[in-house]
Amino acid sequence: MIYSRNAFSTTAEVPTVCVEHLEGAPLSFMTTAAALRMQSLTEPAAVVPTTTRTIKQFNRIQLPGAPWRYAITSNGGNILVDGVPDMRWRIDIDARVRAGGATLSEVSAELRARVDDSWASKFRIADHLFCYLVVKPKAVPEAFLAEWDGWCRERGWSASQQGRKIYTMPDAVCKSVAVAEVRRRLLDTGELAEDAKTLAAGDGALDAEMLRAADSAIRPRHGELELLNWTNPNLTVTRATGILAGEEIIDWFIEAAPAA
Repeated sequence: MIYSRNAFSTTAEVPTVCVEHLEGAPLSFMTTAAALRMQSLTEPAAVVPTTTRTIKQFNRIQLPGAPWRYAITSNGGNILVDGVPDMRWRIDIDARVRAGGATLSEVSAELRARVDDSWASKFRIADHLFCYLVVKPKAVPEAFLAEWDGWCRERGWSASQQGRKIYTMPDAVCKSVAVAEVRRRLLDTGELAEDAKTLAAGDGALDAEMLRAADSAIRPRHGELELLNWTNPNLTVTRATGILAGEEIIDWFIEAAPAA
């Protein structure tokens, strides 16, 4: 939904609005049309922002349509209810991670031992749930990701790359599981009808299961899933790339939401 200037992928002059600042500097944008349309999307639908960002990173964003009853951060590891982390959900997730295999400390130690400063500029622990590297994509050793993912999968984790970031994620931390939980709560409170459909959008490997689980889904014609040529019977792929794909995705949601 939001794009840095480097990710606009268009030479046309498109009116934009800044929706994220970092240390006072503009960082992420939407087209002005997308921002206006996203505000209207909250009328026919229960919109649930869902992201791999940490709580702190998510809170930097002024996404049109806020405040949000529910938001999902940390790749599903945290559910925010009226902006406050749901501790019962987090305690349950932490227990699932412990039961699923290696600990974050074990995985982090192994990853640090494999990293070279010539191609990895940052190592980060995200919300005490998972870790990621910020890398120079062209400098990453060709076999690194496959070998690291293989090591992780034997221990209940996996690795994937999204642009300049390589994520190492426990299997128990999954967006689709958190989305299903939010849907269950909305059904229990009567905010959703029993036959309401779930619509989803995403562009990375960490979104794939969420897209697969949705009744209908859309991804942009760029990003990790595009590179993987990932598809599914319920999936639509945008015509546009970059920030204009974000606008197209919101139009798709608006058209699909009344039927859902």
